[in-house]
Amino acid sequence: MQEEQIRAALNAHWRASADGDADAEHEIYADDSICDYPQSGERILGRSNLQALRSHHPGKPSGFEVKRILGSGNLWVTEYTIQYKGQRAFTVSMMEFRDGKVVHETQYFADPFEAPAWRKQWVQQNA
Repeated sequence: MQEEQIRAALNAHWRASADGDADAEHEIYADDSICDYPQSGERILGRSNLQALRSHHPGKPSGFEVKRILGSGNLWVTEYTIQYKGQRAFTVSMMEFRDGKVVHETQYFADPFEAPAWRKQWVQQNA
């Protein structure tokens, strides 16, 4: 699969995720895909289980913003934020492709935190 096709598939995936279109969102995954959530230690086996899990999420996201997509070959990384109940979750998704489908995804989630005052002189505050 050409990189342009992968980027187009990723854009369609993230757009469908933001729109809440579970069928279109999960078209990108191979039937036997694996998704890991390292912080919770969970592994979801198969596209159907991943779609079912996400479709039953009690706190449906109210906002979704892709910051950037980087990748080449079969490894692609997306940095994005999700709004859950008024709180932003900073998220990184690493996707490995085989034959045009995602076969392994690892997602990392991070909560925002207050910047310590001691380093204020060296940093600029982002939105």
